[in-house]
Amino acid sequence: MRSIILPISLGLIIGLTNCSEKRYADPLSPEASLKTFDLHEDFIIEVFAAEPHVWDPVELVFDERGRAFVVEMPDYPYKPEPGKGRGRIRLLNDTDGDGKVDESVVFADGLPDATSMQPWKGGLIVTSAPHIFYLKDTDGDSKADVKEVLFDGFFENNSEAQITNLRFGIDNWIYAANNGQAGVVSYTKRPEAGKLEMRGADFRFRLDTDQFELESGTAQFGHTLDDWNNKFFTQNTLHIQQAVIPRRYLERNPDQASLNVNANISDHDFAMFQQTPPPYWRAERTRRRNIQYQEQKLDRVEHAEKYFTGASGGTVYNGDAFPEAFYGNVFTGDVAGNLIHRDVLNRDKETPVFVASRAPEEKEREFLASTDPWFRPASFTVGPDGYLYVVDFYRQHIETPVSIPDDLKEDMDFANGENHGRIYRIRPKSESTPRDLSVDLVSKSPAELVDLLAHPNGWYRLNAQRLLLEKPDLAIAPAVEQMALSHNDARARLHALYVLDGMGKLSEAIIKQRLNDPHPEVKRHAMQLAESHATLKQELEKLTEDSNPAIALQAILSLGGYSDDETVTLLSKQLIARGADKWFRMAILSSEAGADSRFLAALKEHGEGDWQKDFVAEYAHVIGATGDKAAIASFVAFLNSPSMAGGETWQSAGLDGLANGLKRHSASNEQLKALLASIATSKEAAGKNLDQLLGAL
Repeated sequence: MRSIILPISLGLIIGLTNCSEKRYADPLSPEASLKTFDLHEDFIIEVFAAEPHVWDPVELVFDERGRAFVVEMPDYPYKPEPGKGRGRIRLLNDTDGDGKVDESVVFADGLPDATSMQPWKGGLIVTSAPHIFYLKDTDGDSKADVKEVLFDGFFENNSEAQITNLRFGIDNWIYAANNGQAGVVSYTKRPEAGKLEMRGADFRFRLDTDQFELESGTAQFGHTLDDWNNKFFTQNTLHIQQAVIPRRYLERNPDQASLNVNANISDHDFAMFQQTPPPYWRAERTRRRNIQYQEQKLDRVEHAEKYFTGASGGTVYNGDAFPEAFYGNVFTGDVAGNLIHRDVLNRDKETPVFVASRAPEEKEREFLASTDPWFRPASFTVGPDGYLYVVDFYRQHIETPVSIPDDLKEDMDFANGENHGRIYRIRPKSESTPRDLSVDLVSKSPAELVDLLAHPNGWYRLNAQRLLLEKPDLAIAPAVEQMALSHNDARARLHALYVLDGMGKLSEAIIKQRLNDPHPEVKRHAMQLAESHATLKQELEKLTEDSNPAIALQAILSLGGYSDDETVTLLSKQLIARGADKWFRMAILSSEAGADSRFLAALKEHGEGDWQKDFVAEYAHVIGATGDKAAIASFVAFLNSPSMAGGETWQSAGLDGLANGLKRHSASNEQLKALLASIATSKEAAGKNLDQLLGAL
């Protein structure tokens, strides 16, 4: 039975529909709300900041001075009128050093739908659809006096699905979630670069090199990168997905049937252990919908509780305060379920994707679950102290009003709670005294920043790398080279590689050595860096045979920039060896040689089974979308070959794929029919199959 993720008890509905009862709970004080938390037994949670010093918080960042900035979203869930946005960024201060914020300053206001920040050159990059701004305080009064538009043109009609979640990657790019929304984006510093069509993709950019481009994934409000730049993200009901292939590779051959590389990597899917009952409006709406589905005899059931519906803020923990077993785990809030979920990530040994599993002690519980229905854990960050900070939006209601029937909205105040907000700190019980949060990387010398690339807390590593990128000092290059070549921590080696790359000092010799790195993730990045060095092509070819599927996939992707005979022969061999995995088929089709007929020849010689049929359809779509007459004729001849292994099964799949590809072609139907008719006159093509194609157009 198909299930929509939004079990519900009849008794609860009956009780809640009694209008004489109060339908919605009142807010609790921060201290009272703390008492509602059922947290993992090895940790404690405490208030870091609360009203009146923070309202409506959706994201927290610590800059290189250790300053805590929070972005607030008081306009949610409504779109503000032009020029009347109330979004704010506050600078939070702990003036007495007790570990709790007792003062805040409005750093910037009037920001419509501001959702995310990334420190950069002493200021902040801020997402505020339709813009990405750069804000900076230049006179030391803790208020931004510089406001510069960096990018313009992002989708701006749904506050839950707009540009957000800025993340600095180890590769020196800044990544952002766009939820696949349409938009036509331009970069104000490079108008000559043209506009970027955003539909179906996320976004990434570099301000040091003035680059911007599409990125794979359709992250909503939850987007995170691990130590190795693997990207994981959330989308409401799907609490953890992986973007398997970076978009830049797919752009080499965008005529594939699908550019969707989102993989739901959860092995436990939608169920969560919620401790709050569903709110009245959700229970009643679900009841009505299920009646409707039954009346329409649809095989469909909607759930109002205990299933992910508001997954948000997924964040990789890479700090140095939690026990080792928690390092690399992903923490995700569900703002509808009032809880924090934890996923343990492991590489799948058979495919190039991760598997996200519950920890053994959380098979029937969550890392944290609250009985306070106002608890809305929207996002997380790891601080300089290595602790996990939880940003609690703290609202009575969290839902887009347009999705709720009008009669159910009559006693709902969607702004109830806009003068509330909490930020919590989670730390291990094993530490009797909290760590000091104060830090100042600005005072560090370049050599000291290089040393921090090996710090056990990822906050230090990434911020040190960013500062070295913002102000390169070539005098430190020898020390960075030494770290890249010989440091015993693979993370430090990788940071060093990209510091050198950002400085323009990464040599081919260093890349070649790291292509043999004992750590597979360093090796994977070395292959990406080798793509601009043709002399390293032979090294990439060897790695296509690697037993680690993630390494083999990257080798194929990195070789995809070549189209010589040797590369086509190698990719054909890999197609036969690994084609049962769709990610490898996509990688091969994304290559410069993706529509080469020799792939079909290899399939014809060795192929049989379902995946070969799938490849025939995928290949056919590519050549159909190009509209190349010779390629289409050759493909039809292939389908009609009497010795073809797949027979009628392949013919049907191939013709379907070809028809779908032709529909994407820019020519009109009449032009396409004329093209196919001309092909039918050739000796190699059988008209009976082209009749099927003509009928599909």
